[in-house]
Amino acid sequence: MKKSIIVALSAIALSSAAVAAMKNPIVGGAAMFPTKNIVENAVNSKDHTTLVAAVKAAGLVDTLMSPGPFTVFAPTNAAFGKLPAGTVDTLVMPENKGTLTTVLTYHVVAGRMTSTDIANKIKAGKGMATLTTVQGGTLTARMMGKKLVLTDAKGGKSTVSQANVMQSNGVIHVVDTVLMP
Repeated sequence: MKKSIIVALSAIALSSAAVAAMKNPIVGGAAMFPTKNIVENAVNSKDHTTLVAAVKAAGLVDTLMSPGPFTVFAPTNAAFGKLPAGTVDTLVMPENKGTLTTVLTYHVVAGRMTSTDIANKIKAGKGMATLTTVQGGTLTARMMGKKLVLTDAKGGKSTVSQANVMQSNGVIHVVDTVLMP
């Protein structure tokens, strides 16, 4: 009898550990669900309200809700806050929709690339990998210690602060700086 109780308790403990290991990642205070698409998850992140507003202003909601898959390097509100004063307000104006779309699509790579996929490309590239964005430009990916760092066309650097947030139509990697084409 004692043996069966121990086995049952062990099974419960293992099940709890498995459930805990499978918890959805938290981004901006909200759980991100792999069954939801990029937009459905991003709207719940308190850290991505500026990005969501920009995606809406650029008319990219339907695109980022489509099957994809996409790899999105998602700047936080703090990343947008690093831009010169007034930049975001200017970009979201209707007359600047083209420029805003260019900036946002520069943060998207076609396909689903996990941090392991990117690290493997970096290794194969002897320390760096070139990623072609949906906008048509390129990002250079490198490892700096254990951090994945992207360099944009203007030489700006952005560090992935949270990787592999899986979505039904791709993956999001949270970044700390807006990338500029």
